[in-house]
Amino acid sequence: MIRKWLASNTATGRLTRTIAQGLIGVLIANIDLILGYVAIPLEMRPVIVALVMAVLSPIMAALGGEQQ
Repeated sequence: MIRKWLASNTATGRLTRTIAQGLIGVLIANIDLILGYVAIPLEMRPVIVALVMAVLSPIMAALGGEQQ
């Protein structure tokens, strides 16, 4: 089921993958508020979200494999 979602090229599939990547990016960018160990400057948070999304995109594509 996850592989089908990762390989889906429909508008809904692409949108849900982008939303999932954004949510994961926001969670990682706000890890300092969640855990309270390290202070991340506010101006770095959007950069962290963008970097996480840029890394997750090819990983998700590779996990999805060929479209069936």
